This record gives sequence, structure tokens and C-alpha cells, in this order.
Amino acid sequence: MTLTVGVDVGGTKVLAGVVTPDGEVLATVRRPTPSQDVHDTARVIAEVVRELGEDYTIEAVGVGAAGWIDASRSVVLHAPNLAWRREPLRDRIQERVDLPVVVENDANAAAWAEFRFGAGRDRPHLLLITVGTGIGGGAVVNGEVYRGEFGMAAEFGHVRVVPDGHPCGCGASGCFEQYASGKALVRFARERARNDPDDARTLLEMAGGDVNAIDGPMVTRAAQAGDGVSLASFSELGNWLGWGMADLVSAWDPRCIILGGGVAEAGDLLSIPARETYAKVTALRGRTEAAEVRIAALGNKAGLVGAADLARIR
Repeated sequence: MTLTVGVDVGGTKVLAGVVTPDGEVLATVRRPTPSQDVHDTARVIAEVVRELGEDYTIEAVGVGAAGWIDASRSVVLHAPNLAWRREPLRDRIQERVDLPVVVENDANAAAWAEFRFGAGRDRPHLLLITVGTGIGGGAVVNGEVYRGEFGMAAEFGHVRVVPDGHPCGCGASGCFEQYASGKALVRFARERARNDPDDARTLLEMAGGDVNAIDGPMVTRAAQAGDGVSLASFSELGNWLGWGMADLVSAWDPRCIILGGGVAEAGDLLSIPARETYAKVTALRGRTEAAEVRIAALGNKAGLVGAADLARIR
């Protein structure tokens, strides 16, 4: 059995796992991401690969990186939430682990995993939207990852939706991820809590009375407890997400949209308002047939599973 390692590198964590050809994860290792130091990031990636290689015979490594990857799947051209700028990541890792390495956009890797082993197994035309700290995007077209001419397709989070809107880590302002991500959820909740503290009692209790201490998990827990501000914040987030999905359907016309990422794991809190807005907008535009919306099946392991599988078929 050919075993490969998938490494999912995000702004806060490096998660690596040994993966079988059937998508089963045999073991995982997690480390914090030294996001401001490219050399330390490469060192940590190599360390987790070597640690997993102590117990398993590894044939190749796939790195799912939160950034824009060139068409050769070797260089991270830009990473909004990491220090990578034209970073030759494949070569840096390969020289440290002495194994074949491919680098893939993390959302592309997750989309591939959902197509191969998860919620999109019967859908060769699909889009994945990962709703986490930011917004990631991946596309599978005719059963293949669609990367575009220069390797940077499906960056849904960095489509501008609000002229002169909130500044984004990519250097622009008003990007989709500033209105439909975990960062946006926290911003919505803090603004509402300042303006209407009576409706945010549960949320503010969790935050010790400090609006600036509010974070995403708090908003989720408070919403589950019926907190008005938290529920309204999820509704606003879902409205933005629903509009975004409708716009993507107009551009891509997929068979299926899969919602994944940490914020999407809030379940009905996000999916219900997002689906409602999506249905209204697609109907308004006269679409009697539009992509169905599914929830990702592989959770936070989708990125590493997809990266490992893409390394196997490199």
C-alpha cells in the first residue's frame, strides 16, 4: 500500500497526516505555524513529515498551502496571511525530507478530497468554499482540479464585493472574505455588541464584558445559546455567503457547491441563512436549475487528505 503525507499549512497551524490510497488518515501531527518566518515554516513542515516517517514508509509529500501557487505547483507566489512571497516551497521542503514533494493551494486540495472521498464523490463539476479565518476556494471540473492558466484560479475570497470596503490581507479592500468569513463574523458581533449590549448579554458574559475579547468560537457558542447579537451576526454572514454562492453559480455553473471550513462547521447557524439567500437570488435571476449546496464531509482533514492524494498522482 502506497502511503503519502499530506500537510495542511494555514495561518495558525500546520496539520500533517499519513494517508492511504482510500483516503484513510492513519496518523496526524499538529504544530503552530511560525507564520512570519518562511524558513521556520519550512523547518516545521519538514519536522512533521520526518516525525510521521519514523513509523510509516512514505512515498511522497503533498503540501496544501494557504496562498497562490504557480502552475508548476512549486512556488508560493503570495500568501495573504503568511510571509510567503515568491517562496520556492517545494524545493525547500524537498531538500529537507529527501522525498518527492508537490505544493497545492489548500482549498484546491480540500476540493479534491471532497470529490474523491467526501461530499462530492458523485459530482465531477463542483466548487468548494471554505469558510474559516478567510475564504478559500477550489474547483473540480470534469473530474480534475481546475487551476487556471497561471495556477491561481478559484480565489473566490479575493473577489472585490464592496468598493472601498474593509482592507484585506491581500493588499486590496472590500474582498469577499472580509464579509463572509470568520473574521467578518467576529467584526459583525463586536459592532453589534457595542451598539446593543442588552441583546448581547450571553456573548458579553463569555467575553468577560470586553467587546474586543469576543472571538469566533464565543459567537458560535452564544448563538447556540440563543444570544440575539450572535444569531444576527450569523444571519448577516449567511446573507453575504448566499449572495456569493449565487454569483459563483452565474460564473461557473457547477453541479454542486460544497461548504467547508471551521465556520461552516457551525451547521444550521450558517447554512440556513446562506441557503435561504442563495435560493432567493438564484430564483430572482430566473434560474430554475442551480447547483445544490452540500456541507463538507471531511472536516479539518480535507486539506491534508487532498494534498496527500494529489502527491500520489502527481
